[in-house]
Amino acid sequence: MTEILKKAFDKISEELPEYAQDEIGRHLLNLIEQDEAQWQAVLAKSPDKLRKLADRALEAYRDGRTSPWI
Repeated sequence: MTEILKKAFDKISEELPEYAQDEIGRHLLNLIEQDEAQWQAVLAKSPDKLRKLADRALEAYRDGRTSPWI
């Protein structure tokens, strides 16, 4: 877990009542599920889509057009 995510979770757990924590948890899980569903839909429409995305990412990396997140 990243430091900022840990800080956010710590703050939520220390300052918010359980019902609010549960609401945030449900919201985050819903966002993750929606994102996964969207990717599944995109990839189902074009089976080659993931391969093409990977090829583009590898090309960008080889060309030095990428940078680390950290």
